[in-house]
Amino acid sequence: MAKRDFYEVLGVSKGASADEIKKAYRTKAKELHPDRNADNPEAEGKFKEANEAYEILKDAEKKAAYDRFGHQAFEGGMGGGPRGGHPGQGDFGSAFSDVFDDLFGDFMGGRGGGHQRAARGSDLRYNLRVTLEEAYSGLQKTINVPTSVQCESCDGSGAEGGAEPATCPTCSGMGKVRAQQGFFTVERTCPTCSGMGQIINNPCKGCGGQGRMEKDRSLSVNIPAGVETGTRIRLSGEGEAGMRGGPTGDLYIFIEVTQHKLFERDGNDLFCRVPVSMTTAALGGDIEVPTIDGGRSRVKIPAGSQAGRQMRLRSKGMPALRGAGAGDMFIEMAVETPVNLTSRQKEILREFEELSEDNNPVGSNFFKSVKNFWDSMKG
Repeated sequence: MAKRDFYEVLGVSKGASADEIKKAYRTKAKELHPDRNADNPEAEGKFKEANEAYEILKDAEKKAAYDRFGHQAFEGGMGGGPRGGHPGQGDFGSAFSDVFDDLFGDFMGGRGGGHQRAARGSDLRYNLRVTLEEAYSGLQKTINVPTSVQCESCDGSGAEGGAEPATCPTCSGMGKVRAQQGFFTVERTCPTCSGMGQIINNPCKGCGGQGRMEKDRSLSVNIPAGVETGTRIRLSGEGEAGMRGGPTGDLYIFIEVTQHKLFERDGNDLFCRVPVSMTTAALGGDIEVPTIDGGRSRVKIPAGSQAGRQMRLRSKGMPALRGAGAGDMFIEMAVETPVNLTSRQKEILREFEELSEDNNPVGSNFFKSVKNFWDSMKG
C-alpha cells in the first residue's frame, strides 16, 4: 500500500511553517493517541503515521529532502532518514517530547536549560497607617521591615568562603531530569539540586548554604501628599534577597488612612458636619470652621438655613495624588436644638410658637400633604 503524503497526514499545506506543522501534529497526536482510542484499532496505526510525518517535517534538512524527492529520500540508501534507518520506526520519543514540552512546559517550569539557577527573592508587603493630616501634607517615615538580606560571609553564593558552586551531577546543570514512561517523556525538577542546577559541597556556616540571612532593615519611605487608603507604593529591590545571589524582590507599601474626628473623606473632597444654633440658622450669622491644614475659615450662614444644608469651600480639600489642584471642603449644617431651658426661655419659645404659624414652610407643606393623604383614603 502506497504511503500517504506527509503533509496530507498532518493536514497542512506544503508551504506550512514550522509552527503550523507542530500545531497540526499536536492536534493529531491528542486526537489519535491509543490511550484515548482503546476501541478503535485503526487509531494506533494513524498515530504512528502522524508521528512519522512529524519526525520528517519538523527537521529543516529532512523536510527539504522530502520536498524534493518525496518518500524515496529516506528509502534505498539515500540517507537522511530517522534514527533506526526506517521512517516508520522514527524517534517517536523525540517527536512527541517536543509536543509534550509545548503542552506542559509552562507547568513543568519550561524546557530543559530554562531553569533559574539563582532564585529571585520574594516580594514583601508592609501595611502602613497614616493620619489624615499626614496624608494631606505627605511625610518622610522610617519603617522597620523583617526580611532576608544577602549573607556577608559568602557574598550570597551560599558556599563557604564565597567558593563557586559545582554543577549538579544528577541533571548536569539543567535543573530538571527526564524519564521515559511509555509514549511520554516526563520532566520533573531535579531532586538533588532542587532545580538550581548547582550544588554546594561546602555550605556557608553563616547562612547554611542559602546565601541569605534573616534581618530587620530600617528604610526611609517618602509618602507623597494625597495618598488614600489602598494606595500602593513600590520600592524596587527592597524586598527579600534572592537565594545564592539571585535578584532581590520588591517591597510594596500599602497605605491605610485612619478615620478623623472632624473630617470625612470622599476622594479628594472633605466633609465637615458643623453644629449651628437654632437662632443663628434662623437669623443668619458667621461661624468659624477648621480646615485640614490646621487653619480656620469664616463661613456666612444665610438666614433661614435648614439642617443638612451644605456650603462649599473650594480647594480646601485633599491635594491630588497625581497632578495639580485639590478637592473641595463641604460644610454641612447641623441645626442644634437647645436643651436645659430656663422657665423664661420656655415661656419665650411658647410665645414664639404661637406667633410662628407661617414661619415653618417645610412643616406646613408636610402636614398639608398628610391631610390630603388622609382625605384621599377616606374617599
